[in-house]
Parts: sequence; C-alpha cells; structure tokens
Amino acid sequence: MTTIKDIAKVAGVSVTTVSRALNGYSDVSESTREKIIAVSKQLNYSPNTLARSLVMNKSKTIGLLVSDMTKQSRKDNLIFEVLRGLNQFSAETDYDLVLFSTDSTRQREKTYSQLCRERRVDGAIIQGIKTDDPYLQEVVNSDIPCVLIDIPIESETVGHVTTDNVLGATKAVNHLLELGHRQIAMVNGHEFAFVSQKRLEGFKLALQEANVPLREEWIINGAFEEEIAEEKVYQLLKTNPEITALFCASDLMAIGAIRAVKRLGLSIPDQISIVGYDNILLSSYISPPLTTIAQSIYEMGYEAGKLLIEILEEKTISHKKILETNLVVRETTAQNHN
Repeated sequence: MTTIKDIAKVAGVSVTTVSRALNGYSDVSESTREKIIAVSKQLNYSPNTLARSLVMNKSKTIGLLVSDMTKQSRKDNLIFEVLRGLNQFSAETDYDLVLFSTDSTRQREKTYSQLCRERRVDGAIIQGIKTDDPYLQEVVNSDIPCVLIDIPIESETVGHVTTDNVLGATKAVNHLLELGHRQIAMVNGHEFAFVSQKRLEGFKLALQEANVPLREEWIINGAFEEEIAEEKVYQLLKTNPEITALFCASDLMAIGAIRAVKRLGLSIPDQISIVGYDNILLSSYISPPLTTIAQSIYEMGYEAGKLLIEILEEKTISHKKILETNLVVRETTAQNHN
C-alpha cells in the first residue's frame, strides 16, 4: 500500500510537505501541491481517513439523524426527500454522509453528543424531533454543530432550515376564500410541531384579513396521520354540515379527509373543497388529485447540508434558511355554490 513516504520520495519533498499539501494547508505553494497530487494519483494513493481524522480532529463526515421513523414515513416520503437533497449536496463536497435514527428509548440510553461521537460525525442534520422533546435541549447544549429542520433555534453551533409556513397557510386559505368559501375548517397536526403552530397562525391570519369569523371548534388535530384525520373529519362534518371547505396541514391528513368526505356520501369538490400541504408524490395520484401547498423537501435537505458545512467551516453569519412555497391547484377545490 502506498504511503505518504512513497509520495515524498518520488516528488522530492519532505513527508511533512506531502501531508500538508494533501490536507489543504495554505503554506504549500500551488505548484508543489499540484505536483504532489499528480504523484499521489500516479501511485494510486488512498488516504487513511480514520488516521487523518484522528490527527485533524475532523472526520469530514456529516450525519442525518431521524427521530421516530414510523410506517407513515413511507407514505409522505419526507425523510427520503430530505436524504436525497442532503446526499446530492454531500456528493458535491468532500464530506461523507451517514444516516442514523433515534427514538425515545435510544435517547434515554445515549445523548446526542454520544451518538455523534460514536459515529464520528462532525455535525448532524436533525429531522422529526418535537418541540417538547428533552432531547432537543441536549442538541442545543452540545458543542457538535447541527442544523434542525423545521425548528427555529439558532446559536453559535445550531442553525435551521424551514419554509415560510405562515405564508404557505395563508395561500391555501386565500385560495378557498377566492372561490367563495366562508365556512372553512382546519385539520392541524399537533401542538408540539413548529409547523403546526405556524400553519395555524397563517390560517387565522387569512380569515382575519378577510373578516371571516373564526370558529375554534372547527380546528381539529389529526396528528399528521391519515387514519386519525379521517375519523376526526368524519365526526366534524357529520355534526357541522354547513362546512364547505377544509385546509389540512399535511397531504396525508388531506387524504384521510377525502376518505371521510366520501364515507359521508359528499362530492369533492362540488360540496366540499380540500387543500393539503407538502405536495407529496401521492397528492397527484389520488382521486381526485389534491390541491396543495408545495414545499421542496429535497431543497430543504440540500440547504440543510449546505448550512451545516458553512457552520462547521465558519463561513456564515446567518444560521437560518427560509424557503418559499407555492400553491398547486388540482381537482379538490372549486367555486362554492352553497
């Protein structure tokens, strides 16, 4: 196996110069660096990344830590899309990527810092953690940098990536208002999700600006789950037949709402209009295809990776990135004729 001593001998330089050139130190001239790189390629040199990480105290590896992966995850595909975007960014850099998951049991056994050090990652992107999770405070207090997806916490070592959830929700409700709907209900997620809080804020803001009275009893929580949303919507519409439209804080819950409406024998969109949120792959394939608020989860993963590297390499002042959303009109919304 080729070593840096072999490269130094062929290149006619010291072992120290080879080491510093290959590790990117600026005190090596560009011509010498190019010569050393050419020789290393000629000799098929493969660096011992573990040894290098021990010397430099950096592994050049980042992690995606996913909390509480459930069977619902395969439907909304959010984790895969974040991973896809993060993987693309990683491929464009010299950082490797590892995926590891956690849940409440593992969190009691190992801290965030222990998990990261065991897997030798320089930093992590974290998805799926709730705002009330004690683990979140561990993350914030750790000296290992991280980027949170959809939780707006910033510090010297913590950043976050999200979309403008308030604006996204107002776009959804304004679309329904423009179609003449005034009896609008909301299917939210749960109180311990930052996106739920912000989408509810956007829902209320849109109604307020349109001078439409808010009916608190028409705001229900579907826990971001299709089956729970179906049952909640079924009961809501059964007891409140005057409702003509639903804004759902996720597409999965909107799919559950569609099933509830069909169980009641009502027509979509003629009698009930529905708007979802996320624009997951399933939203364009269900019947009828779902009107929704699109956010690029892939882009969130990509930007989270980019922001984490900027924090690690101290190349950024702002530790947040807020992405845009847009309304995708399909076949679950129509003019209100009631």
